[in-house]
Amino acid sequence: MCLGIPMRIVELNYPCGVCEVDGVFRKVNFQLLPEGELQVGDYVIVHVGFALQKVSREEAEESIRLLRELASHA
Repeated sequence: MCLGIPMRIVELNYPCGVCEVDGVFRKVNFQLLPEGELQVGDYVIVHVGFALQKVSREEAEESIRLLRELASHA
């Protein structure tokens, strides 16, 4: 199963940058998203190092909460 993780953009030098979630930082490629639509602080879904989709803060936070809940039952 593949899983995209919601992450917050902390550094953006299009087409690359850095995203963070729960203190984990990853280099991310943003080429699949339009350059002008991204800003530091935005949330994106990241899969295998690529940002696939921009999401709202609320959607990202709810997804992160659910992932934490799943991890606590593993």
